[in-house]
Amino acid sequence: MREAAFIKQNKEKWLEFETKIFKNSKTNPDDLSKLYIQLMNDLAYAQTYYPKSKTILYLNDLAARAFQRIYKTKKEESNRLVSFFKTEVPLLVHEYRRYMYYAFAFFFVFVFIGVISARYDNNFIRLVLGDSYVNTTIENIKDGDPVAIYKSGSNWGSHIGITINNLRVGLFNFIGGVFGGLGTIYILFQNCLMLGAFQYMFFKYDVFWESVRGIWIHGTMEIFAIVIEAMAGLILGASILFPKTYSRYESFKRGMKISLKIFISTIPFTIIAGFLEGYVTRYSNIMPNWLSVGIILLTLGIISFYYFIYPKMVYADLAKKENEYKIKFSGDNNFIVAGRSDK
Repeated sequence: MREAAFIKQNKEKWLEFETKIFKNSKTNPDDLSKLYIQLMNDLAYAQTYYPKSKTILYLNDLAARAFQRIYKTKKEESNRLVSFFKTEVPLLVHEYRRYMYYAFAFFFVFVFIGVISARYDNNFIRLVLGDSYVNTTIENIKDGDPVAIYKSGSNWGSHIGITINNLRVGLFNFIGGVFGGLGTIYILFQNCLMLGAFQYMFFKYDVFWESVRGIWIHGTMEIFAIVIEAMAGLILGASILFPKTYSRYESFKRGMKISLKIFISTIPFTIIAGFLEGYVTRYSNIMPNWLSVGIILLTLGIISFYYFIYPKMVYADLAKKENEYKIKFSGDNNFIVAGRSDK
């Protein structure tokens, strides 16, 4: 069948389907599922015979929105906030995971540049960290307490100040995506250069391990969150540069909505990092190694699980439920297969 004939034959059905799915809030969930199966069959047919057609994009988008509608009709066992972190964000992270890989690739390259620059340019560390910070840290190293700078100020004051600053940096990192992602890359570049130079400074003065067991108590979640915020910024930038079948404005709106949700998901981790920096890091020099390393591995494990492993688990569970819907209605003769009625 020619694509034009396929579209003509199914156009009215698809329009009716859109009406029932998106304009009729009282549609029965079982009826929705049957309609969803019809649409999936049309999509499979289009993918087989018209692999480069825009019809596939239309049907795929329609199917995705329909499936979301099916699950929205189910009674939620938890409130919106729990659902947001438990299901919505992990699915978005899985769908856009390539941007997370891009962000981590930029992160490691930029940190490496910072390390190499500090290694071969004696003035580079002072250039990116400032004379005051470097001088204070050198004095602390000589006094036998390399991370003493984290002991200044009160616990709660440090926690609040650090958290606000980290949230501000994260927001700029995310919003930088409106410049086609270049703003995000620039902010990530700045922070990574500082991190690379910072760690090399401790390596240079033979207190690298002391810095790691102290600074990374809060640094694992803080730095990881910055990378995820960069991921959000890259998604926003891509929505502007590559609108695909959407208008640029519509693509931007969708990109802003998606990237904002991912950015919001980092806020709890940023707050926890601020708490650890204000209340725990200052005591790292008197902690036994097993405790400081344990905290580092625990925080790294939690945030890595949430953004790397858990999204795959949520997606796999959703795919399993989708297959269950297909199997449930596969014996019904009242649906269309490959653009024709099997009734």
